[in-house]
Amino acid sequence: MDNRANGILEMLIDRERMEVSEIAKEMGVSQVTVRKYLNELESRGLITREHGYAAIKSTDNVEGRLARHYEQKLRIARRAVACVPDGATVIVENGSCCALLAVELAHTKKDLTIITNSAFVAHYVGEAGNCQIILIGGIYQHSAQVLVGPMVPLCLTGIQVDVMFIGADGFDPDTGFANRDQMRAQAVRDMAMHATRIVILTESEKFDHGSTVSLNLPKKNTMVITDDSIPAEASKQLVEHDIELETV
Repeated sequence: MDNRANGILEMLIDRERMEVSEIAKEMGVSQVTVRKYLNELESRGLITREHGYAAIKSTDNVEGRLARHYEQKLRIARRAVACVPDGATVIVENGSCCALLAVELAHTKKDLTIITNSAFVAHYVGEAGNCQIILIGGIYQHSAQVLVGPMVPLCLTGIQVDVMFIGADGFDPDTGFANRDQMRAQAVRDMAMHATRIVILTESEKFDHGSTVSLNLPKKNTMVITDDSIPAEASKQLVEHDIELETV
């Protein structure tokens, strides 16, 4: 993403809502130029437009979280593409890094099938590329735009994939990766049972704090892809737990 577009995005994250004229003044460019970049940000699903204003989307859902550290997340997603060959079937969990990965896979891979419990991911990928989406059924959590509950494992009966991609809200050196919701955590565990390999996509800041519910992931071949600001202690802890680490 262009540096100016990224600068506008960062301003909107900080202030939530700004006039186009105010953005133009602070950026030192014309309002026509600002509108061009706002169009780009809107097309990526990162902001909303009102008459004379631009606003960041709510950070309570995946759509809003995409905007935070967008460039970091995009680098992580693009690195994760290398884990998937053409013709593969993968499981992609809910989350902003995972959503960006799904789009990158759809644009770059042939004959790909994505299994997901995320209504947001299914919608966000849309008709991009040669990609089939299988949306797992369950109880719909509106705020997270994700399907959870006992139907999740039933929908996966008889399915085995090479890799599953997971997001995380936090990390604890003793209990591992975590998120904020018990039912979503259980859905992640249920889906992970059907994958040979688990790849966790998360920004480095998540290693600085824990979260409510441990994911309790099964003991499988596991990789973490994050940005290069991961704390040294967290890197050491991952190695101690036989988790492969890739930084971008």
